[in-house]
Amino acid sequence: MTEKEFLNKIANGKDDFLQSFIDILRKHRIKFCAIGGLAVNAYAEPVVSLDLDVVIVAEELKSLIPKLKKYFKIETFAKSINLSEKRSDLRIQIQTDGRYQSFIKRAKSKTVLGYKIPVATIEDVLQGKIWAAMDETRRPSKRQKDLADILRLSEAEPGLKKLLPVKLEKQLLSGA
Repeated sequence: MTEKEFLNKIANGKDDFLQSFIDILRKHRIKFCAIGGLAVNAYAEPVVSLDLDVVIVAEELKSLIPKLKKYFKIETFAKSINLSEKRSDLRIQIQTDGRYQSFIKRAKSKTVLGYKIPVATIEDVLQGKIWAAMDETRRPSKRQKDLADILRLSEAEPGLKKLLPVKLEKQLLSGA
């Protein structure tokens, strides 16, 4: 079983939702990169997730949404636009927070669960995880996952620990 087949199997995918999304972005030459937990998988031991978090060049987003609506269900939230498809449990979350825009130009092509896609640098993925872990408006369960992802990244690349805010470093060391 290939990595793509594995992801589609756990996502109950009848179609390759992720590949369809990537194909639309590539067809319209829209720059993007993975930034969330699946991006962590490009740098650390993989953990299965049914969410793909991406950032798309902001100027392209307005014209992209009508194209995506032809194929996917779209829900808009304060900090994201979420895509889903009836034939898959996978969710794609387009981050709309402007802080992530600079990640796109530094992204490098990597393979994540069988998909060759642009992925934010390890430092940028870490920064995104720090922002998410420190966002007190997020659900506690999501923040705990962000902390676990920060640990995964810092174990894979110990030099990253120096980039952690003191408050977060203490929280990780205490296990709280």
